[in-house]
Amino acid sequence: MADRRPPLPPFTEDTARRKVQLAEDAWNSRDPEKVALAYTEDSEWRNRDQFINGRAEIVRFLRGKWERELDYRLRKELWAFTDNRIAVRFEYEYRTAEGHWFRAYGNENWEFDANGLMRKRYASINDLPITPDERRISL
Repeated sequence: MADRRPPLPPFTEDTARRKVQLAEDAWNSRDPEKVALAYTEDSEWRNRDQFINGRAEIVRFLRGKWERELDYRLRKELWAFTDNRIAVRFEYEYRTAEGHWFRAYGNENWEFDANGLMRKRYASINDLPITPDERRISL
């Protein structure tokens, strides 16, 4: 039997908001294996200038991301939704090993299969250097 990740499409405003919150919670866990379970085995990503295919590549990508982006903290907001698609805006903050803080802003477009697994994720992201005093997202 295929994995199921409720809420399932077709989305309502309530179920789309819940799906976004579940994604935010999972990413804030910084657990690559846990996060990857929300995606299809052959999930297709574009993240900035990187193209990632499948759960194994997702796990490798996220491990590297969270090794570089320390104290990572994310907030997502529902932007729009249709039957099996959700668009979100997000921002996250992180610091480098050298102690430099950044806030990243962006948008994601998600497409889900009938079991509620994300089969496509396209993310556009921009980084802004910030000072520790400018942080808005606490741990």
